Amino acid sequence: MTVQNTQYALSAEKFQNAEQLWFWFLYSKSVQNGFIRNHNRCTKRVCELLDVETLITKLYLSGKLTDEQLGVMKKFGDRRRAPHQYIWSENKAADLWRKAMQTLETAAMQRGWIE
Repeated sequence: MTVQNTQYALSAEKFQNAEQLWFWFLYSKSVQNGFIRNHNRCTKRVCELLDVETLITKLYLSGKLTDEQLGVMKKFGDRRRAPHQYIWSENKAADLWRKAMQTLETAAMQRGWIE
């Protein structure tokens, strides 16, 4: 019995910003899948999970992302929202998040992952 491989031609979609990239990465990492299911539609992204993980590691090892920033990225990424600068208890986290997202966005734009 021969099993045929059915391949679907999906065009890769870029991210709108670093936050969208980060939330996609965490979600996809949690399901170990390179696609996001959205209303019965799969969207293929321009990068793989390993690409994003490698980029984050490089940014960290080069000192462009700090332990504090990564902690905030993980904490609020798991909550699926950014920290809010006008909530007193999240004010410092919001500043760390903003700087981390700027760093990630610059690096991701250089790789052509963000529009």
